[in-house]
Amino acid sequence: MRFTRRAVVAAVGVAALLTATACGSSDNSSSGGSGSKKVEVFTWWADGGEKAGLDGLVAQFGKDCAGQEFVNGAVAGGAGANAKQVLASRLQTNDPPDTFQAHAGAELKDYIKAGQIEDLSADYATWGLKTAFPQGLIDNLTIDGKIYSVPANIHRANVVWTNKKVLATAGITEDPKDLATFIADLDKLKAKGIKTPLAVGKDWTMLMLLESVLITDLGPDKFIGLWNGSTDWKGADVTKGVTDFKTLLSYTNTDRDALDWTDAEKLVMDGKAAYQLMGDWEAADMDAKKFADYGWFTFPGNGQTYQWLADSFVLPKGAKNVDGTKCWLKTVGSADGQKAFNTKKGSIPARTDASPADYPKYQQAAMADWKTFKQVPSCAHGSACSQGFQGAANSALGAFSTKQDIAALQSAMAAAAAQFGK
Repeated sequence: MRFTRRAVVAAVGVAALLTATACGSSDNSSSGGSGSKKVEVFTWWADGGEKAGLDGLVAQFGKDCAGQEFVNGAVAGGAGANAKQVLASRLQTNDPPDTFQAHAGAELKDYIKAGQIEDLSADYATWGLKTAFPQGLIDNLTIDGKIYSVPANIHRANVVWTNKKVLATAGITEDPKDLATFIADLDKLKAKGIKTPLAVGKDWTMLMLLESVLITDLGPDKFIGLWNGSTDWKGADVTKGVTDFKTLLSYTNTDRDALDWTDAEKLVMDGKAAYQLMGDWEAADMDAKKFADYGWFTFPGNGQTYQWLADSFVLPKGAKNVDGTKCWLKTVGSADGQKAFNTKKGSIPARTDASPADYPKYQQAAMADWKTFKQVPSCAHGSACSQGFQGAANSALGAFSTKQDIAALQSAMAAAAAQFGK
């Protein structure tokens, strides 16, 4: 999940904070200087299924790293909206946590360019991670020949979650396979008095929805081209995608700009909405909230496409407890650590030696799809684009939510690609 910005200038401001070199220095304070046994782990996993996953990982860390003390540095806020601001400030002032959560992929380039995180390539070899993780993931993690993070999981972004009771009441008994059928089902729900057939939250959640629509309308290869520069954001095929996205927004809640993803999820759980497009952390969150009457399907028209992201952890330059942090990172990448985390988080393990039998029904299906489906990255969650690009995109989506200007959204995304793209 990713951070939110209302204006491009705000995104640039955060980027400026990130570019400040975080050389850091180890002091000898009781809070964790040289010789400290405290490991501050900075995340945005503060509640629900995300917090449950973190708790599972912490329990395994306690077994693996005796004598080390976990310090929870979580800052609440969906997609890291608040955490990113706090982290940028701490890196600027040479006060990094011992480790922090970041999405694997293009997002890490911001930290690498700023000289804020350490190379973990040698540790990968020592810990056996180069063989435990699939080669495709290793390739995605490698930047200029080096690896800088340890992924705790693989998440899927392009999933629609449903309230099965609401659908049954409207006479909807099959999952839609294409966008036209999905829209027809949304009309059925409206006819049955469901004012918000499709729940959505603020900017970054709308970016997720737009990405899924674009995968349908462009196909996976041209979708990937949006992030590497080979597909034109101003092209006619993108115009069709944005037009379809605008149509879908007409079925969503009018207060979307004020809601986080869990607020939109609540509309589904309360029966006020039938659908929500969200990553598969939603399964664990609804399980944690004891809501069992949900279903899921891949976004209509995405076919056998798996839009991925990975939560990972890094070793910041200037970390006060390097030994403890490396023990945390080793646990994150271990078979036991990934099992403890992912069985509760709703994601699947990055390792290839995990047993599907250890996981709930959704994860079993996702593990099978990960092995065979076409893999595409997510800008909303950092695997496809930089933080600057994300900020500009979120700002553009916030504006589109109000003005509904198709040409303006395409122009804003094209400008973001020109400024922040590869």
